[in-house]
Amino acid sequence: MVMQILITNDDGVNSSGIVAAKNAVSGLGEIEVVAPATQQSGIGHALTLFEPIRVTLSTLSDGSRAHSVSGTPTDAVIVGIYEIMKEKPDLLISGINVGENLGMAELTTSGTIGAAMEAAVHGVPALAVSMQVTRDDIKFHDGHVDLDFDFAQKITRKISKMIISKGLPAGVDFLNVNIPSHPETHKVKLTRLGKRMYAIHIQKRLDPRGREYYWIDGDPVETDEYGTDVYTLRSCNCPTITPVSLDLTSDLNLMEDWID
Repeated sequence: MVMQILITNDDGVNSSGIVAAKNAVSGLGEIEVVAPATQQSGIGHALTLFEPIRVTLSTLSDGSRAHSVSGTPTDAVIVGIYEIMKEKPDLLISGINVGENLGMAELTTSGTIGAAMEAAVHGVPALAVSMQVTRDDIKFHDGHVDLDFDFAQKITRKISKMIISKGLPAGVDFLNVNIPSHPETHKVKLTRLGKRMYAIHIQKRLDPRGREYYWIDGDPVETDEYGTDVYTLRSCNCPTITPVSLDLTSDLNLMEDWID
């Protein structure tokens, strides 16, 4: 049986990272690329419900075919699974994202993770892959970026082969993988989610007519608890895997006294 692999992202169908993801799993199965037409970073798990979604054929930088979706990464996953692919995917890869996605906050804000989460909702084993970058100006670029994805591709291929051959462990719905820009080791470490990737601050400015406007901005958090993805990626310079479950229910026993 030929494996069916669906690839998407939140950087847009023209991103260099999506070609890198495709190259990473070349030869492992039949690949379809279905991704947002434009940059969608920070869109999270958003779904388009009040306007039509259009899908057009696009050509990637390597000359291969892709499907460009006029919506969010979640839209792309749904269209890919239920309209584009002939069979249900055996694996979804979201990425390779330009910029890391670490910590609890990114679970709901990252479009890369949102796409993996949506695939998991439909029973598709999923892998969100993000690569750390040191230049802020390319994190939200819509198109080609000149980055070396070689190491990220190797890690993506290795993990993808494991998922295809063994599946994900019971209770794990998708994996969030982050890869350092300058790795000191090839060993991948298991981590839990850190508290946050950025310390948020607001930039308040005035437009030419004197009216206030705001930019939501943030400075990278360099420290976190030992064993978290934030700490491990930034302190150890090694790839991290965080297993994630869709069941976010807290321990019900913790509520008993509170309710009583």
